[in-house]
Amino acid sequence: MIGIIADLLYRHATIFIYVYAHMRGMKEISIRNNLKPGDIGAIVCLHGKLYSREYDFDCSFEPYVAKPLSEFVLSHSDRERIWIVENHNRVSGSIAIVEHSASVAQLRWLILTPEIRGYGLGKKLVDDAIAFCRECGYGSLFLWTVDILTEARELYKSRGFILTEEKKHRIWGVDLTEQRFELHL
Repeated sequence: MIGIIADLLYRHATIFIYVYAHMRGMKEISIRNNLKPGDIGAIVCLHGKLYSREYDFDCSFEPYVAKPLSEFVLSHSDRERIWIVENHNRVSGSIAIVEHSASVAQLRWLILTPEIRGYGLGKKLVDDAIAFCRECGYGSLFLWTVDILTEARELYKSRGFILTEEKKHRIWGVDLTEQRFELHL
């Protein structure tokens, strides 16, 4: 019964986001789990360009994204998943769950282009990722972010993530405080 209710809520959330996006002129927005040629480059490019434009990160951020993303693709398992957001057939966002150990997963590569922010897509992606972790039987989920990503941090906290660690240092060309958040599932 709970599975049926969860499935209905998921479908209604997807329909709501589609209708709302359609009303706002984003008629061709979709979320998929299968990788297509060019997706990896597009996700790395999105991270590089958006973080440079919005937070002054330098080009050393791109290999930070590219290396583990490539490893994820090459060693993909049923306990890992990526969500690709497309807007008018263009990669416009992503999120992924990566297996850290048998009982721990890591949330990675959450990003949305500015034109599709503010419509609930980030919440939907995080909720889907958490639900996937529960389905896989993970006991906990963690992520690393930086303190300047205020909206993302608030989203994580609203879903029950707790700040467990901070590291201040210069990375990607800027002085940042990296933060680790954890969620017990």
